[in-house]
Amino acid sequence: MEGTGAKLSRRLAALAEWVPQGARFADIGTDHALLPVYLAGTGRVRSAVAGDVNAGPVEAARRQVEEAGLTGLVSVRQGDGLSVLEPGDADAVCIAGMGGSLIVRLLEEAGGRLEGVRTLILSPHVAEDAVRRWLADHRYVLDRELLLEEDGVIYTLLRAVAEPDPAQAARRNGELYDAGVLAPCAASVSLDLLLEMGPLLIRQGGNAFRRKWESEIAKREQIIGQMRLSSAPEAADKISRWQAAVADIREVLACMPGERR
Repeated sequence: MEGTGAKLSRRLAALAEWVPQGARFADIGTDHALLPVYLAGTGRVRSAVAGDVNAGPVEAARRQVEEAGLTGLVSVRQGDGLSVLEPGDADAVCIAGMGGSLIVRLLEEAGGRLEGVRTLILSPHVAEDAVRRWLADHRYVLDRELLLEEDGVIYTLLRAVAEPDPAQAARRNGELYDAGVLAPCAASVSLDLLLEMGPLLIRQGGNAFRRKWESEIAKREQIIGQMRLSSAPEAADKISRWQAAVADIREVLACMPGERR
């Protein structure tokens, strides 16, 4: 990172590692443009767009780019989501640090601006299942997933690559979300849960994965306990569905690799 003027967090550094060499890169929701400045300053990308919807971060990004002497390589633009791009501006796009539903909205509204975007690098802090579902529905195939713990927070990082052929995309995503391949002793686990937990993360296992989902089980059991206090007619059905979901998560954890802590 020497000479770039940018100091990356562990999460941003991990995202930077996933950017293809020589990419035309766009960072959506760039804040201070740390990631584009680092990538351009180290020669990893040939150009970069740093986009943000808010004026304050855009001004901070401009200062960061100017101080690094990278105004010829990094274009700072204000706008909502991928509206800052023109078709062909980028072949690799990063969207990090926001909820999964918002990431899906930005991708959905991008339209033709995603033409030519081969690589999506995403880090939703909630609703990861919505992001994975959008990717599979739009001919993107996950090729990397990572859980990264920093300052007591476990972050989810996803990378997906475009598959132009619809039949090939369907085949590859079918293999990716095959419960029998992911966890043979949990083959009955629903597609919804596989989308939520992450097909590659289940394969990898590990302590961060186990801690994340043991914490999630605890949260869901607390909610189940609160629902038991309700006299609403639909409460019993909701409790049954939540209990089934917790049981499925436990089944996946029992099948996955990784050490217990």
